[in-house]
Amino acid sequence: MTIESRGGAPLVTHIYTADPSAHVFEGKLYVYPSHDLDHEMTSNDNGDQYDMEDYHVLSLNEDLTQALDHGEALHLNDIPWAKKQLWAPDAAYKDGTYYLFFPARDYNDVFRIGVATGISPKGPFRAEPNYIPGSFSIDPAVFADDDGKAYVYFGGLWGGQLEKWQTGAFEPDAAGPSGDEPALGPRVAELTDDMLGFREKPREIRIVDEDGVPIRAGDEERRYFEGPWVHKHEGRYYLSYSTGTTHKIVYAVGDEPYGPFTFKGTILTPVVGWTTHHSIVRYRDKWYLFYHDSSLSGGADNKRCVKMTELHYEADGAIRTIDPYPEE
Repeated sequence: MTIESRGGAPLVTHIYTADPSAHVFEGKLYVYPSHDLDHEMTSNDNGDQYDMEDYHVLSLNEDLTQALDHGEALHLNDIPWAKKQLWAPDAAYKDGTYYLFFPARDYNDVFRIGVATGISPKGPFRAEPNYIPGSFSIDPAVFADDDGKAYVYFGGLWGGQLEKWQTGAFEPDAAGPSGDEPALGPRVAELTDDMLGFREKPREIRIVDEDGVPIRAGDEERRYFEGPWVHKHEGRYYLSYSTGTTHKIVYAVGDEPYGPFTFKGTILTPVVGWTTHHSIVRYRDKWYLFYHDSSLSGGADNKRCVKMTELHYEADGAIRTIDPYPEE
């Protein structure tokens, strides 16, 4: 069953935003997007067109009809180890401190994951002097489980460099698996108590079909590409992600935070623009999907806008597929 997105209007239009990570903090819905620059760029598979330099924090009013931009929360110039490209971030809270997790290229042009801290969900955030030891690739997403443990999920192909880490070390010329081989999965690591490091070496997550067979690299309708997000619904773990080349948000379900996760279906059909990136959050007994497209800029790859819509579950736990443009 397909449902219509609610309105389909960008949350904000005064700046370009993408990659929204939504959380409920202090009873309010906050969104942590990346911030696309308003200039012309040539697109390529390495993602050079996404040359973002800072992060803004958005919050929504009680009835979710208006979004407020709280201004710049962190800038590239204030991150000692980072050279460029502040891509998709995420946020977390623990013991009075708010955390902003983010990827950036270091001065060797290798993507790493950093963390910054603040005392307010609005920011500003102060970056740690170095990236998280043992971190690599992009798209960090933090999940806090019911037992108090926190995990960070991450990884993205192509410009996100995930395929270059298959040996455990960065191999700049490494290619991904062939079409019949198991697809690369996102990585996960439990975070330390202070939320500033990995408690363990990152593990690869297995995504399988209903028969337990790993999804193949050539299965572009289902295979992992980037943008992991984990949430929990009725005791089960939902891993959702972007398929990349087929431009969908899909999901898989598992019984443990480390997986394996069994592929289930599509959450969001393709949007205007190449990338698709999302988050899922519960607010006042309803579930919402946050995502982006390039409709505000007329389709420019590097100038996107964040949107939201209600998300629904079937009685068996399946997520209804959402059509972002139901009237077209």
